[in-house]
Amino acid sequence: MKNLVQNFPQQLKEALDIAGKAVLSKKKDIHNIVISGLGGSGIGGTIVSELIYDSCPVPVTIVKDYFLPAFVNQHTLLIASSYSGNTEETLQALEQAIVNGAQIVCVTSGGKILEMAKQHQFDFIQIPSGNPPRACLGYSLIQLIKILVHNGLLGSKIFPEIKNAIQLLEKENEKIKSQGQEVAKKLVNKIPVVYTLGTCEGVAVRFRQQINENSKMLCWHHTLPEMNHNELVGWTNRNENLAVITFHTSFDYARTKKRYEFCKPIFEKLSASVTDIEAHGKSKIEQFIYLINVGDWISCYIADLRGIDAVEVKVIDGLKGTLARF
Repeated sequence: MKNLVQNFPQQLKEALDIAGKAVLSKKKDIHNIVISGLGGSGIGGTIVSELIYDSCPVPVTIVKDYFLPAFVNQHTLLIASSYSGNTEETLQALEQAIVNGAQIVCVTSGGKILEMAKQHQFDFIQIPSGNPPRACLGYSLIQLIKILVHNGLLGSKIFPEIKNAIQLLEKENEKIKSQGQEVAKKLVNKIPVVYTLGTCEGVAVRFRQQINENSKMLCWHHTLPEMNHNELVGWTNRNENLAVITFHTSFDYARTKKRYEFCKPIFEKLSASVTDIEAHGKSKIEQFIYLINVGDWISCYIADLRGIDAVEVKVIDGLKGTLARF
């Protein structure tokens, strides 16, 4: 897994090349966007939805289940994202999208979804296969961006910004890994409590998933200001099993930062540690990619400290086997 994380900048370069060569039709009269995907295949949709939250002219809905919203129709841009191409929830959602007449684009490495895309002559972008889906975020994320830019739902300036992010990761690789090792020592054998300040919840979700899959640990996340209206009240007793980690960007809202200034002393008093991670880079996509890479390294170093295989996910394989017999 560490080799895959180390290769993340190169993966982003390859993803940009794939996006540049992709042949897509222009969708018409789009009233809404639905991105269907789960786990490592779905996190790209969560991140993209935050990137375009304040600029996209139509609403974006992320679906991580078997069923699509009732509003999906011929005015919906439906993106089915499944790394394997065999994610059963995404397959069922895709079948529903076909019935509802949605305008469909698929992002996959193969499997049944690729077969369906070819059968129905849907637009699709095929990405390389053979790795754990969570290690291929770069491939899927860039293709989602490509689809949105192609259809005029996101500005093309994001592509140079992604190239800047790649250069940033390459330049700061050793610093990022060193930071990852230090943070891992604070989180190992603790329950990480992950907070963001409103702008990058997708990064927190990604980190939580990496802690779950790579580090084989439970974890939870929340975001400010929402947690100030509920979870904050739960911070009443000191718990040495909890370790707080926060992700910050330069786009965090001033009043939300003031809220965190109030909360931080409470977290410090009642948990084992509080670690703040500041994003580097200028644009949102640069800062998101930077924080994702830091989080990925932390999860791998925790696995090392625990002496476990970061790649192994036997329990998920067992679940899939059970469902296959259902």
